[in-house]
Amino acid sequence: MTAVRTITVHEAAFAVFRHFGVDALFGNPGSTELPMLQAMPDDIAYVLGLNEAVVIAMADGYAQASRRPALVNLHSAAGTGNALGNLFTSFRNGTPLVITAGQQARALLPFDPFLGAERASEFPRPYVKWALEPARPEDVPAALVRAFHMAMTPPTGPVFVSVPVDDWDRPCVMPTLPALTLRTAPQADGISGLAAMLDGSGRPALVLGAGVARCGGWDDAIRLAERIGADVWTAPLCGRECFPEDHPRFAGFLPGFRERIVDCLAPYDGILVAGAPVFTWHAEGGGPPWPDHARLGLLSDDPAHLSALPGGTGVLGDVAYGLFALAEVTTARAAYSRRALRARPVPEPGMTPAHILARIARNRPPDAILVEEAPTARQALQAVLPVIRQAGFYTTAAGGLGYALPAAVGVARACPKTKIIALLGDGSAMYTIQGLWSAAQAGADIAYVVLNNRRYAALDNFADRFGLGDLPGTAIEGIDFAAIAAGLGVASRCVADVDGIDPALAWAFATTGPTLIEFRI
Repeated sequence: MTAVRTITVHEAAFAVFRHFGVDALFGNPGSTELPMLQAMPDDIAYVLGLNEAVVIAMADGYAQASRRPALVNLHSAAGTGNALGNLFTSFRNGTPLVITAGQQARALLPFDPFLGAERASEFPRPYVKWALEPARPEDVPAALVRAFHMAMTPPTGPVFVSVPVDDWDRPCVMPTLPALTLRTAPQADGISGLAAMLDGSGRPALVLGAGVARCGGWDDAIRLAERIGADVWTAPLCGRECFPEDHPRFAGFLPGFRERIVDCLAPYDGILVAGAPVFTWHAEGGGPPWPDHARLGLLSDDPAHLSALPGGTGVLGDVAYGLFALAEVTTARAAYSRRALRARPVPEPGMTPAHILARIARNRPPDAILVEEAPTARQALQAVLPVIRQAGFYTTAAGGLGYALPAAVGVARACPKTKIIALLGDGSAMYTIQGLWSAAQAGADIAYVVLNNRRYAALDNFADRFGLGDLPGTAIEGIDFAAIAAGLGVASRCVADVDGIDPALAWAFATTGPTLIEFRI
């Protein structure tokens, strides 16, 4: 009888990590994580963040840009709590993260110990796909295998495993490491139904969401739009790039308001939404969710999108496969109307978001990647700073702040030969300003651009929209971002006049490593 060779949980866990392509562990360590971090292998780097929100966002940016799962380690309940805001963002971004968190020793758990995480697996819910604290130490490696599979199974997302501090040195048996194909093509009859809807439309439109980017469907979307002559809209509040914004078929960005969505889509009689729900709204509205006269189809890998579909035809499956298949079977035809390339506005010179973003568009390296969290400047960005490359744009799909500054570090790690432009509002930047230290330590090639209007201006804009008058707590005067950046190891400049814009951008784009420009707008 063959003897079963036992190894430690630590050895088995790192074998699991390697099997799934992990080359970095993003963390902020504490006492309950020390046995995991002991004797870290040379082939897995430890990427330190000075706050758990920073850690999650760095891992999120890395996972999205590398299109691989990222590994995170948090410190018990306190660290998990610090991470929850950006964990919510990762959940809404659909980012495959495997999050481990330390737990007190098993023998202490009945006695309410210091640093004990009571009901640890429930704490991060509902913003993880799956969570577990294994019942026995020897079950930890198998739980990690399942965690990676759960994170990578569409719709992708974060998962959570709580590991007691005394588990890592315990003996276990190495679990089986299956190789799984997790992407599933849509059924043929579903594709046939969507194709018939598009072929039967005289004025078709595509509405594309982040699911297109997650599955690498950029080229497939272009091919389908060109084949059937469809206009292309970006889905409301989308966190990724879906279609080249300088393409003749690109029509614009749907707003997050029901009535305005219907107005934008009114010219069309056939609408295919791909990789997004129907629809994401930002405020209460009334009336139909899409034009009454139009036929509607939905293609998504997320069953939740289909279960919430208010009508029309829904097809479940990988979005890139589906778009490719539709481009194969739909009837090729000319566009129902010629769409000229949209002329980009030329803003008047001034210390305004529109003018600064237009100068970024003119001066940026051609392959630069944009990571954005400047809500007040979003409309200006869409007007004057087009995203024209695949995997060229990342933002928060959740609406919470504190994501983009550290996420840029993760994107830079995944794309080390590409300039990253991180566009931030002043309020957004302060949520996770510690991420500048991680950028400096990594030598990340990031040009941080802070649009400092000295307030939470997005809230003022909403107050005006809904007639709420003046609000308390929106002014944030007196912050010197250039000084903070210098103190955290990032070269910086402050620009307060128009003549300084282009020289500062030229400096940032020519410098290798992290820089920060504070624009006083």
